[in-house]
Amino acid sequence: MKNDLEIRKISEEYEKISLCQHAQVSMDTKGRKREEDECDIRTAYQRDRDRIIHCESFRKLKGKTQVFISHDENFRTRLTHTLELSQIARTIARALRLNEDLIEAIALGHDLGHTCFGHSGEEVLDRLTGHFAHNEQSLRVVDQLENGKKGLNLTFEVRDGILNHTGDGIPVTMEGKLVKITDRITYLCHDIQDSLVVGILSEGDIPERFNQILGTSHSKRVNAFVQDMITETARRLKMGDEAQVYQSDKMKTMMMDLRSFMFQKVYNGDVCMKEKEKATLIVEHLYHYYRQTYSAAESADRIAGCTDQFAINLYKELVIPQPGLK
Repeated sequence: MKNDLEIRKISEEYEKISLCQHAQVSMDTKGRKREEDECDIRTAYQRDRDRIIHCESFRKLKGKTQVFISHDENFRTRLTHTLELSQIARTIARALRLNEDLIEAIALGHDLGHTCFGHSGEEVLDRLTGHFAHNEQSLRVVDQLENGKKGLNLTFEVRDGILNHTGDGIPVTMEGKLVKITDRITYLCHDIQDSLVVGILSEGDIPERFNQILGTSHSKRVNAFVQDMITETARRLKMGDEAQVYQSDKMKTMMMDLRSFMFQKVYNGDVCMKEKEKATLIVEHLYHYYRQTYSAAESADRIAGCTDQFAINLYKELVIPQPGLK
């Protein structure tokens, strides 16, 4: 029987022979900020994935808003969004023979720094602190705030993917690039489904051009984007194009048009804007409360670490009189 030390080495060798030439293999990682002994069983990226899953910030995602601030358990939260992103991105990665473990670690860690109340909370902190972005906060979480302020000591490639999953930054790995595009596809498709459930959208509100190309169900929309990305990326790489994750021009335009539609009808619609006003009031009050004791950065850390319900309960405690208390 092989000893434990060989298990990781077998996995690393399997990556070298099974993944495509553009994939990032774990044995070629640029490493961690702090050197440490390798795990006997898991590759570097498997180890990163496990550290993320077991951290406190990951567990808190179940109590943080995706789009709709609601106690309805049928709606997506940051946690379910994260899990859906991981699943979709891994499906694409397997078809393209990219590193699924790296994909999974980036996907599971990408939103760890998101605030309570989703982007509404993020916008308030950005305004009050002068600069706050959830991707940068996610990196701060894994680098400095988790594990008793020691951080998780993740590999360079996972940290890079987390930081650059949104915004102008470009991930250095194909796996990071894949997560970046798939994140947008994931939230657009599931936010449509949640919007239909809550009644913000009706089937008739969705432009027919979207239905004709993407289909009329959540699974068909996701599948249309996934198949296109696999097909187009494989075609372009076979032609010798730059190592990149590609969408066809038609589907890339469709994604951007769908995003514009969702901002107009949902994200900046009446229902979400009314909830945003309430969330803004709470986050502003909590920020000024924390600033009495902590620095701006530490106050932002504390609010970013709040679940929706914790923030609501703390606000009630600070603002609403408690009869009978002495």
